[in-house]
Amino acid sequence: MESSKGKSLINRLKEASFKQWLKFILTALCCVCFTLWSGALWILLLIPLFLDIYVTKFIKWGAWKQSENAFLRKIAEWADAIIFALVAVYLINIFFFQNYKIPTSSLEKSLLVGDFLFVSKLSYGPREPMTPLSFPLAQHTLPILNTKSFIEQPQWEYKRLKGFGKVEYDDIVVFNFPVGDTVAEKMQNPDYYRLVYLYGRDYVWNHPEEFGEILYRPVDRRENYVKRCVALPGDSLRIINGEVFINGKKQKNIAGLQYNYFVETKEIISEKLFEDLNVSLDDRFLINKNREAYQKLADMGYKMDEMGRMNYIYRLPLTNEAFARMKKSSNLISIQKEPSGLFGDDKTFPLNMNTGWTRDNFGTLWIPKKGATTAISAANVPLYEHIIRNIEHNKLEVKDSVVYINDKPANSYTFKMDYYWMMGDNRHNSADSRYWGFVPEDHIVGKPIFVWLSIDKDKPSFSSVRWNRVFKMVHD
Repeated sequence: MESSKGKSLINRLKEASFKQWLKFILTALCCVCFTLWSGALWILLLIPLFLDIYVTKFIKWGAWKQSENAFLRKIAEWADAIIFALVAVYLINIFFFQNYKIPTSSLEKSLLVGDFLFVSKLSYGPREPMTPLSFPLAQHTLPILNTKSFIEQPQWEYKRLKGFGKVEYDDIVVFNFPVGDTVAEKMQNPDYYRLVYLYGRDYVWNHPEEFGEILYRPVDRRENYVKRCVALPGDSLRIINGEVFINGKKQKNIAGLQYNYFVETKEIISEKLFEDLNVSLDDRFLINKNREAYQKLADMGYKMDEMGRMNYIYRLPLTNEAFARMKKSSNLISIQKEPSGLFGDDKTFPLNMNTGWTRDNFGTLWIPKKGATTAISAANVPLYEHIIRNIEHNKLEVKDSVVYINDKPANSYTFKMDYYWMMGDNRHNSADSRYWGFVPEDHIVGKPIFVWLSIDKDKPSFSSVRWNRVFKMVHD
């Protein structure tokens, strides 16, 4: 009788059961489909491997299961399960979907702090791994160990597989932070480029006790941000008194859009009214607590009594609906929109250009488009220098008012990628494109589809779950 070891390939193929062949055929079809989708022909080399795993079995893939040492068998079982899980999670996270938690209020009331999102990579097409040697589910830092979760080399060129569509107006989009290529480890907000603008490069680099180590992060290992797409490649954008105009046309307001207001009241605002206004605990800022703000308030026209006291003055983010409700309150004395730059630095993009733009009055600005050419001069190069130098990797210098790109005088530049303009719905509490500029197409991660869980940090235990938001669609 022929032994198992001596069986020929033909005999093994003949003796394979229907179940074995079914497993192999399904796996092989997956390989073929993935190859057609990605164009990666090397994936077809896995088919002979799967043929042996499921059908011919020349290699004893499960030999560890017959080990007489129970301890080694158990270790091997755990290792097998962990490796399979890591590979599965890695592939799912790269090509299909990932989880994302809303950390800030920049998109309130569209998305709330504590929302957990199901983000589809297929909506815009998944990127092939750019930093392939990375730990699944860790964006850039391993928890507890506090070390890098990736190895920088090799770096693969950007390539996006075919998806269901493209980024459109008003889409909420998850993307890698465009100016997150360089990071001051101990002070990541504001971003590195704003720190250099505020303190100077030499100071930031020479004070590690304050700013920490200066780190570099590849595109797909940068922080994930989520904002709403306001302008597409080739558009002309302008913001006038908070209203967005694209190609000269005023854009419709998004439901839930909100701005900061100064609200002057006779008495402390009640918890009931705050809940009716849908203002969270973190956003309830009573300015009167800070005596240093009195002069600014006085400059704005707020009056003090003979004891040097003012009425209660709040700084609150309000939607149009909340604004109308507040106007009806018998407790209200006055309400006005917060002026730009009142509290600290309001320097908008680009940092090293004197535009006079503010968060509420910005532009006109053209959004770069792949293949399009724009005039470049010493006067306007700050608008696009981060793209030219850091995103599209050219050498850029300005000498004697002449722009040099890759050591050659240049009066124009042709863009290699599409770019987008992203903004938060919480317009006065959003660090968005108005402060750090364009979002390149290779930074686009995916599109949030629905909220699968939502936790209100202002409420205790089980009552903190916002049940009305569970499985709520992001794009109605």
